[in-house]
Amino acid sequence: MAQGKLFVISGPSGAGKGTICKEVLDAERNIRMSVSMTTRSPREGEVDKVHYHFVDRDSFEKLIGEDGFMEYANVYGNLYGTPRKNVLEWLEQGIDVILEIDVQGAMQVKRSYPEGVFIFILPPSIEELKNRIKGRGSETEESMARRLGTALQEIASIDQYDYRVINEDLETAINRVRAIITAEQCKLNGEEVERIVNRYKEEL
Repeated sequence: MAQGKLFVISGPSGAGKGTICKEVLDAERNIRMSVSMTTRSPREGEVDKVHYHFVDRDSFEKLIGEDGFMEYANVYGNLYGTPRKNVLEWLEQGIDVILEIDVQGAMQVKRSYPEGVFIFILPPSIEELKNRIKGRGSETEESMARRLGTALQEIASIDQYDYRVINEDLETAINRVRAIITAEQCKLNGEEVERIVNRYKEEL
């Protein structure tokens, strides 16, 4: 069985990466989304093990000590991370996995799992990104400036990614991410070449 592929998808807040990931998951069969773990309390409507694995701080820190995360971060006092065990088990079963995480987390994953495929979702412009964030109706001028500053820092890390997709038209962006996934699923490596050749030899 071929090893599954790990697709790490990042981009600034407001670039549309969450929507793109959801549509890709709905369209692709043999692919799963990793569910992050957090120490924050569930919000209304959130379901444990669906939106997040909700745990207490002691349990999270115990897993840190066991090297149980592919990446983790402290965000405004709450811990968030990607549990390593489920992701690696799925990959070993030949199942592709999507991680939708920020740039900081993606760089941690790249150090621990460099064979991942790293995709950056870009807004068509900073002005459009600003309009999308403003459309949420929850930003002050100060928080807007902070978000845009963070977005520029994240975009500056794009050279660490394998692909970039500009989300100007949502359907086009979804199709491009799916095309990247298809291309990567068809990519050959030495181990797979040997396995394919041996299988055809056996059929003679």
